[in-house]
Amino acid sequence: MNVAVAAGVASTLIFTVSTLPMVLKACRTRDLGSYSLAALALATMGNVVHSVYVFNLPMGPLWALHGMHLVTTPWMLVLYLRYGPRHPPEPECPTEPHSG
Repeated sequence: MNVAVAAGVASTLIFTVSTLPMVLKACRTRDLGSYSLAALALATMGNVVHSVYVFNLPMGPLWALHGMHLVTTPWMLVLYLRYGPRHPPEPECPTEPHSG
């Protein structure tokens, strides 16, 4: 294994290990309040378009990394669309103005 392939394997593992806790937490809690619909949609579209490039390269670590992104970004988008962002309930406003 040459240095470039070893770096590709290492970076794929690092990115996967850094992404999985976020995805698992979102699946477990269904709390997607810290996510942006636009960011998830753009990431999903970007990964689909990027596939044209990646899958024209020789098979290697980049395929695994890209495959992980091809699964996680649309999954997060589906979770967001299904459960939406959850925000704590806003405090009720008083119906009468405060006279002070």
